[in-house]
Amino acid sequence: MEQDNKPKTAGMQDARPGGPRRHGRPFRGNRPHGAGRPQGPSSSGMGAGRGKRMMRGGRNRPPRRFSPSGGPQQRQAPSNPEYKSQTLNLPPAGENIRIIPLGGVEEVGKNMTAIEFRDDIIVIDAGFQFKDEATPGIDYILPNTRYLEERKEKIRALFITHGHLDHIGGIPYVIDRIGYPTVYTRQFGAIMIQKRQEEFPHLKPLDVKVIAGNETITCGSLKVKTFPISHTIPDSMGLVITTPYGDIVFIEDVRVDNIKGVPTEEEVRQYEQFKGKEYLLLTMDSTSIEKPGFSLSESVVIENIERFIKNTTGRLIIGTFASQVERIIAIIKAADRYHKKVVVEGRSMKANVEIIKLLKLAEITNIIPVEDIDKYPPDRIVMLVTGAQGEEFAALMRMATKQHKQVQLKKTDTVLLSSSIIPTNHSAVVKLKDNLYRSEAKVITYLDSDIHASGHGNRDELKWIHEQIKYRFFMPLHGNHYMLRQHAEMANSIGTPKENIIVPDNGSIVEIYDQGKSIRVLKEKAASNLVLVDGFAVGDVQEVVIRDRQLLSQDGMFIVFAIIDSQTGRLRKSPDIISRGFVYLRESQDLLRDTRNIIKDTIENTANGMNPLNIEMIKANVTDAVSRHLFQETAKRPVVIPVLLTI
Repeated sequence: MEQDNKPKTAGMQDARPGGPRRHGRPFRGNRPHGAGRPQGPSSSGMGAGRGKRMMRGGRNRPPRRFSPSGGPQQRQAPSNPEYKSQTLNLPPAGENIRIIPLGGVEEVGKNMTAIEFRDDIIVIDAGFQFKDEATPGIDYILPNTRYLEERKEKIRALFITHGHLDHIGGIPYVIDRIGYPTVYTRQFGAIMIQKRQEEFPHLKPLDVKVIAGNETITCGSLKVKTFPISHTIPDSMGLVITTPYGDIVFIEDVRVDNIKGVPTEEEVRQYEQFKGKEYLLLTMDSTSIEKPGFSLSESVVIENIERFIKNTTGRLIIGTFASQVERIIAIIKAADRYHKKVVVEGRSMKANVEIIKLLKLAEITNIIPVEDIDKYPPDRIVMLVTGAQGEEFAALMRMATKQHKQVQLKKTDTVLLSSSIIPTNHSAVVKLKDNLYRSEAKVITYLDSDIHASGHGNRDELKWIHEQIKYRFFMPLHGNHYMLRQHAEMANSIGTPKENIIVPDNGSIVEIYDQGKSIRVLKEKAASNLVLVDGFAVGDVQEVVIRDRQLLSQDGMFIVFAIIDSQTGRLRKSPDIISRGFVYLRESQDLLRDTRNIIKDTIENTANGMNPLNIEMIKANVTDAVSRHLFQETAKRPVVIPVLLTI
């Protein structure tokens, strides 16, 4: 381990460099193919989690200032001639091995990691993250690829561990930026990627290579061997990256198939390949580390759902994630065994069923179109639908709100919500359940019966994997910071020295050096501030824009119109005020009267002796004075927009 005057080491500490972190200013990027707006992530050295916190609106924030060119409607980032990359002039990796998590270690989602050795880089996964309350109006959040863009000529391959969107969803948005490397993945993932790519016809075709479950690919000075792992989607794989100084075992989303806490014989056989050798580094999924024991086996979930399929007397409607492919196959097979027809509703669910058919993962003969649902008795119908997370326009919500054209819920229907609740979707799921109960259908959730199992291993499953692989260094991946810290603590509790454990942030440049004997975190960071998909724009929507959206959603807006005499600096008439989402003006006459007086006094006091008038200064003072007054009177902070005209 090295001291602070050398590249910073982290151990089990936060990998952020010490001292306060400043948010870098964005710069103007280039237009992607077919996009109508400029793009380009900034490089501030900020982790995504920290960036979100800075973007959150709040009641205690000081009054904001606006200008005609920088108001809340602006959506493209201004140019920044002072921008300097932290990594542009970083010396080559040489004989050191660099592992750079570009996403997925300060959140659950947007997974992307780069591994660099000599003049070669491989990239692992390219996912996105869905928006949350901190990013209103945003479609998706992407990993920041600035580090890779600066070195795209070194990128030899993009490996995709499996076909979930948090691992493949970012490909159409980043593949051009990183030079269109060859994409290596297994068959199911390859089809998922190609299907999604069809939604972006302006992009040139991808070079996708389908690989086997145990195959070795040479990428310059690195060799990558794949191995199958257990997850909720077929063809999930881990990687072993071979270097002259030791091998890296890279495991993303994983669980251990088990029977009442005992790993199955297949799992034991699969991990026997790691026996008898010490590996240089282990990286692994941390999502469910805080859950004790082993997770519920998927086989138990299937048995319970099959019991409902067998015994339900009315229609059975099963809402689950479209990504739960193994469960979908099992449900269709079980329905067939009991001579029931299956109706599939929801675009993503239909797409994945088509992939199942294409790959012949199951013989499917019992699916009927929704238009034929009334041709069969209710007890012969099983429906597989999207929307268990309460998505507004998904199939299940449309049924619950009587918006579905063919399916109206009845009291004889049974609805299984075969999924857990994603925390950011809690209110949407509550709304869904309210509507389902209003329909008088019988509703059963994973809290009522064991009808859902996670694709991420619980604490004892991850511990079991650790015990199968002897390694020198450990770096947890895939999860929020507290999840990574808990995973690090667990690794330490079973014998990994603290100084051999790195807990990274997005953009941390972790380096194994001295021929594999030591590990450190460089003081330089890869860019990690938020890169957002916002309509046609792909890039960093400015912090000011996100904050404006948050404030508008919380406290509305307050627009001031005033006409100033350019000669005297006095108002020509009483200011006009428009309020939206703040207060009802007809019931707030005293507030309006006092606010108009403050506007008048502020404008005339500021303009007194000013020749010519500095409109920007007057606007700033009006914004400050009005914001302060409104907060004192209402404890709210609407977005204040002064519109000043001179005559």
